[in-house]
Amino acid sequence: MTALSKLHADIDARVQTIRGSRPDWLCVKGCDSCCRRLAEVPQLTGAEWSLLREGLAALPPERLRAVSRSMAVLASQPTRPIVCPLLDQPTGACMVYVQRPAACRTYGFYVQRELGLYCQDIESRVADGSLADVVWGNHDAIDHRLGGLGETQVLTEWFERWENEKISGWKPGQVNSITPPQSIRIGVMEVVAVIDFETTGLSPDHGDRATKFAVGRLHFSEMKFPFKAGPAEKVGAGGTA
Repeated sequence: MTALSKLHADIDARVQTIRGSRPDWLCVKGCDSCCRRLAEVPQLTGAEWSLLREGLAALPPERLRAVSRSMAVLASQPTRPIVCPLLDQPTGACMVYVQRPAACRTYGFYVQRELGLYCQDIESRVADGSLADVVWGNHDAIDHRLGGLGETQVLTEWFERWENEKISGWKPGQVNSITPPQSIRIGVMEVVAVIDFETTGLSPDHGDRATKFAVGRLHFSEMKFPFKAGPAEKVGAGGTA
C-alpha cells in the first residue's frame, strides 16, 4: 500500500464512521454544491496528480477534450467561485471520482483548527447544535501527510504540463512533429513559437542565432498544421521566443 492509498484509506474510515452514525448526511452523489463553488483552483501533490492523471487518461476522448477546454478557460480567466473542471455538470458527478484528491475526500467531514471544511448546509446544522456529537476528522494531520507526497501545483498547471508532455513526446520526422522537446514553450491554448533545430542544425544554446522558426496555434491541445515559416527572429538563449 502506498502512502497515498493509506491516506485515502484513513480518510475513508473517518468518512464511513460519520456516515454510519448519520444516515441522513448531506454529502451524497449528486450533491455538487461544493464542486460548483470552489474558492480557488484545487492544489494537488505530485502523488495525487499521478493518480488523477490515470483517471483522466481513461476518459473517452470527447470527454477529455471537454475537460481540456474547461482547464484552458480556468487557467486564462479564473472567476470566483470556480466550477470544478472535472465535474460532469448534467449529472452532478465527478468524472474521476475514484482518483479524486484528498481535499475532495475530506470536504464535509473534516475541520482545520476552528475552521469547518464543509458547505453552508452542514454549517447551519453545526450552528444549531444538531451535529454536536460528530467526531470530525483533523485536516491538519492530513496536510502534514500530504507534505510528503511530492511537489504541490494547482490543477490547471498539472494539466498543462501533462498536455505539453504529450505534445513534446512526438517523434522528429513525423508530419505533425515538433522537434526537439526542449525547443517548445507552450500554454494550454496560446500561440506557440517553435525553433526548427532539426532543419537549421542549431542547438537551443544558439538561440540568438536561430535563422528559422515555425508558428502553430495550439487550440485546446490540438496543434494546427501546416506550420507557417517566417523570417529570422531573435529568440532567447533557452531556445524559445
